[in-house]
Amino acid sequence: MTTPFYGSDFDALEAFDPDIAGVLLSELGRLRSGLQLIASENMSSPAVLTALGSTLSNKYAEGYPGRRYYGGCSEVDKAETIAIERAKALFGADHANVQPHSGASANQAVYGAFMSPGDTILAMSLPMGGHLTHGTKVSFSGKWFNAIGYGVDRQTEDIDYDEVERLAKEHRPKVLLAGGSAIPRTIDFARFRAIADEVGAIFWVDAAHFIGLVAGKAIPSPVPYADVVSFTTHKVLRGPRSGAIVCKEEHAKAIDKAVFPMMQGGPQMHTIAAKAVNFKECATPEYAQYATQVIANAQQLATSLGERGIRPTTGGTDTHLSLHDLQGIGVTGADAEKRADAAGIVLNKNAIPFDPAKPNIASGIRVGSPSVTTQGMGTEEMKLIAELIHTAITQGDGDPEHQVARDVRAQVSELVERFPAYPR
Repeated sequence: MTTPFYGSDFDALEAFDPDIAGVLLSELGRLRSGLQLIASENMSSPAVLTALGSTLSNKYAEGYPGRRYYGGCSEVDKAETIAIERAKALFGADHANVQPHSGASANQAVYGAFMSPGDTILAMSLPMGGHLTHGTKVSFSGKWFNAIGYGVDRQTEDIDYDEVERLAKEHRPKVLLAGGSAIPRTIDFARFRAIADEVGAIFWVDAAHFIGLVAGKAIPSPVPYADVVSFTTHKVLRGPRSGAIVCKEEHAKAIDKAVFPMMQGGPQMHTIAAKAVNFKECATPEYAQYATQVIANAQQLATSLGERGIRPTTGGTDTHLSLHDLQGIGVTGADAEKRADAAGIVLNKNAIPFDPAKPNIASGIRVGSPSVTTQGMGTEEMKLIAELIHTAITQGDGDPEHQVARDVRAQVSELVERFPAYPR
């Protein structure tokens, strides 16, 4: 039996495997037919997708450029070196490792570089806006390490820096971690650095959510302050689904050894090439304009939802996402997610600070602007989107055939036709 086709040839794929080809087409149709407001998602460029679908996927390349455990790595060495140099230049970093398979993999490597089982880490707790890999008990991070969680101030709903300092002095953590998955405001990296220095801790920033805004020079960078910065490449950054790490030169060897051979084997060279493409895209003036628009859109969306009684926590946002309290309109996060989805609006339920509801129900929603900004939408469209969200979650019932869902879905269709995802 001969191989039916080579390369990125959709016609050949469709002929050979219509089932999977159909899924690919259906997903493209889903993206084109609805509003994608998941804060951790974006739409990678055709150039990035081309690199992902390349023959570099075939190469096994354990090790690092010039130091591989396999032969035939001359070309992938070039791709990885380009990605490393572009990451260093983009973020002004001493050192970059572009091999982590994901944000969680990157975070695992940071633990491996600086901590031993049982060591203490001080990080934002998950219910307050942190991340699973920041010490949650169901994660390796909570099982292997002594995780102490800090939270937010009840009044401002922003990070309680005084609590961070108090807990750091009390517990003397090996690592102090800033960052999370539902933090609308910019982080005071200088304050974190000062606290870390006072207790002799490594200062780590998980910038997975906002690193794209840093790349676009739209918000302050953590790189000058942190010992190490981990991040994903698929959120605002708009690259492939993957991860990376930048750090100070003094930590370069520890980070590299923790990624390989401690936590991973062979790197995904097609993904690394896609990261290189993405880093080049992010160094352009067009991307800087995009990053600025992402924030403007997120702020307008937060404001417009707030005007309709869907209160933004912290009073708004400085970034690409906003977190909203639904208690004032009497809707749970789970119901809001279901009702919005029925109307062609994709967002996620999310716990709010001091949430009285269980996590699988939640009292809030999280909305993000990266994808719709990639499609070319601006602040005027955000006002309309807020209106559609409000209508869908206050008047719908989760049934796609409900008249409200159908009416909202029709308006969503009209909007995305004007601003299509992946124009034909």
